[in-house]
Amino acid sequence: MSRLPAILLTLAATAALFARSDVPVGRDAPRPITTHETVFVEEMTWMEVRDAIKGGKTTVIVPTGGVEQNGPYLVTGKHNFITRTVAEAIAKKLGKTLVAPVVPFVPEGDIDPPTDHMQYPGTISVRESTFERLLTDICASFRTHGFREIVMIGDSGGNQTGMEAVARRLNAKWNGKTARVHYIPEFYDEPDFDEWLEKHGILEEPEGLHDDYATSATLAAIDPTLIRAKQRQAAGKFRINGVDLAPVEKAAEWGRKIIALRAETTATAIRRELAKPR
Repeated sequence: MSRLPAILLTLAATAALFARSDVPVGRDAPRPITTHETVFVEEMTWMEVRDAIKGGKTTVIVPTGGVEQNGPYLVTGKHNFITRTVAEAIAKKLGKTLVAPVVPFVPEGDIDPPTDHMQYPGTISVRESTFERLLTDICASFRTHGFREIVMIGDSGGNQTGMEAVARRLNAKWNGKTARVHYIPEFYDEPDFDEWLEKHGILEEPEGLHDDYATSATLAAIDPTLIRAKQRQAAGKFRINGVDLAPVEKAAEWGRKIIALRAETTATAIRRELAKPR
């Protein structure tokens, strides 16, 4: 039986909907409701994004994370949760800045045969070329819609080379016209949290896990379930690298301090980049 009648009915219903005077149409149609306050592009309507750009929010942060093994206690999406949280804090410090959805798929090792993190179930890897092409298209999309400063940050070591390469190529191609792309290594490199924590009396003895106190404390501040706080306390394993994570509220407080420090350090680096002549 032909589906044409059903398709025609759907098209007719759609046309009738847009014919109603109270339904805005077109790219220049006025927003019919007040805006929802958020820095996250994925939490905004397209009209809210459009009006934010018109209002001067022409800087966008493109955060990259990863899905990988992080030892027996931390969730595989560790980098995504941390990067999203810190990116929000950075955007609020900068002002006039939005945050793109976290890019969760990054190079994590060869897929077949598996190497590095790919040797552990739950890890998702992409080839370096795939990662760079994805970043290229994301940046180009934001440029098309009017963003003038595109900032890339990444919470994983495997992300850094690709972000730097994409920024370099796009800046050479666009030549500073309409948009620039900024790779910010300070997000990953600074500060040295081991040294910072030692100054505050937190001394770690590495246990060989892909985990440390700064990471666990940061995740505790976001959501204690991400470090399996209850399960570890029940099993008598609520510590990392010889440092007790209990009470979880204390670890979370350190995590909030770390988030604030990373946000300020990165925001300072971004301001320095944006101040450079086009």
